[in-house]
Amino acid sequence: MNIRWVMGSLLMLGVLWGSVALAEPPASVQAEVNFLLGFVEGSGCAFYRNGTWHDAKEAQAHLRDKYKWLASRNLINTTEAFIERAATQSSFTGLAYKVKCNGGATITSNQWLRGELTLMRSEGTVKDRLIK
Repeated sequence: MNIRWVMGSLLMLGVLWGSVALAEPPASVQAEVNFLLGFVEGSGCAFYRNGTWHDAKEAQAHLRDKYKWLASRNLINTTEAFIERAATQSSFTGLAYKVKCNGGATITSNQWLRGELTLMRSEGTVKDRLIK
């Protein structure tokens, strides 16, 4: 075999693999995740993570950082995967994230975000929901 052909083939495989490795989540997933992150930040709820309560802004920033890290590794291809992998529990301790809103009962962030996702989808698209 010609060495140029082999090297060219390897380069093309690297380019193709690299483009797959750097793929972003689908636009619809990005829109839903961004909506949920905005929902978290605007909720005014308290978030329990690794033994400490955090405000909504801190929680949103933490979840956004986890989302970016996971998405950059192609580990988020659905909004449910975002909730499960980024917003359910600590990656370090395995402890569940919890949410408490307006003096109400404490629930898991998984339950809270899945409920909001279901509501958002039942009311229409993310764009429609943002306008309301």
